Amino acid sequence: MKTSKSTVVFIGVVFFLGMFVQPVFAVKGPIEMMKPVLTKLTGLLNDPNLQGDVHRDERRQKIMETIKSGFDFHEMCKRVLGRTWRDIDDEQREHFTKSMTKFLENAYIGKLEDYHYKKIEYVGETIRDDRAVVTTMVEKGNVKLPVRYVLQLTPQGWMVYDINIEGLTLVKNYREQFRSILLKDSFTGLLKIIEDKNKSMEKNGKGS
Repeated sequence: MKTSKSTVVFIGVVFFLGMFVQPVFAVKGPIEMMKPVLTKLTGLLNDPNLQGDVHRDERRQKIMETIKSGFDFHEMCKRVLGRTWRDIDDEQREHFTKSMTKFLENAYIGKLEDYHYKKIEYVGETIRDDRAVVTTMVEKGNVKLPVRYVLQLTPQGWMVYDINIEGLTLVKNYREQFRSILLKDSFTGLLKIIEDKNKSMEKNGKGS
């Protein structure tokens, strides 16, 4: 049986396109990616062996190890710093990312510890190109409140780079706060303020 030249070409094109199309379908969706991370996070926040100030450091270390698998802190820090990120060198970026990640750890986890994560309700996800928003509902007291996660598609899959808690967007909030500091004290002054704040929060054992 003879195979026409056009058929051979068609099969070749399909095979070639399949090499690129197939991995796209293998990427987990935003909610699918986030569920195991948030499930483990919930377990840590509710673990009776990790409750109280005496276990704070151990609890937060485990929480950070968990959320780093789904949260892109480098991208968070870049967006928080805004245009200044382009004006500093790689060493300064690394220094800022390390200090700001510690600051976000204290601030973000401090807020999480105020919630009762008995159950996370996944309301839905919205995807537009390489950006997505996952909306969840959590309990604070007897009230359900929305927590929205903003993600981008990376080589590692969907990663969170911003969080909206009670209508307050983490990245926008700190970017606006830091803008006035940068105008007055420059990057070096901002870095010192963040590091001093980290020392204060570590000493007091509280988030901000």
